[in-house]
Amino acid sequence: MSGPKRIALIHALRHSPPPIEAAFARLWPGQVLMNLLDDSLSADLAREGKLTPRMTERFLTLARYAAGTGADGILFTCSAFGPPIEACARDLAPLPVLKPNEAMIEEAVKVGTRIGLLVTFPGTIPSMTPEFPPGITVVPKVAEGALAALDAGDLETHDRLAEEAARDLADCDAIALGQFSLARAKQHVERATGKPVLTTPDSAVLKLKRLLGA
Repeated sequence: MSGPKRIALIHALRHSPPPIEAAFARLWPGQVLMNLLDDSLSADLAREGKLTPRMTERFLTLARYAAGTGADGILFTCSAFGPPIEACARDLAPLPVLKPNEAMIEEAVKVGTRIGLLVTFPGTIPSMTPEFPPGITVVPKVAEGALAALDAGDLETHDRLAEEAARDLADCDAIALGQFSLARAKQHVERATGKPVLTTPDSAVLKLKRLLGA
């Protein structure tokens, strides 16, 4: 295999870069990572309450810019924007363009048919739930207040609220963590539920590694 791969990471939350960079460092070190952040996207979605054609255009602009830098693959880390990311994948095919959740969902449905979906950004639920295949029961749960705690730099409260919310998902076969920033709470959720817990960063890095022939 020739040299490291250039991976563009496109974010809509400023908390997303550290967990995905940590996952690359653990699972596929030595790659060239490029971070693009527009944190107004998540704020605009929260304010407008729905995805709009203008948001899709903004995603296409970001993805085309990333491709123009010579990226070998693009990973979006914003799980509330499934349809715009799909538009980018179509636009840039055959360049690998991954939604943040797709690799984690592929892993989760191998574990069972009842999957808990824990999120800190409520807009993730209507975007991400349809990505699960037919026959899978998705049980969504918002860790209320956790994202605000993270925004305030209170990591301990973020993790505690995630753990408390996860207890409602203990009857599921596996728990999927819907935000990249939730990956830090994986052990807390495992402790609360006793079930397999899957994170978007780890699953995404491993899928990119496979797709790019590493």
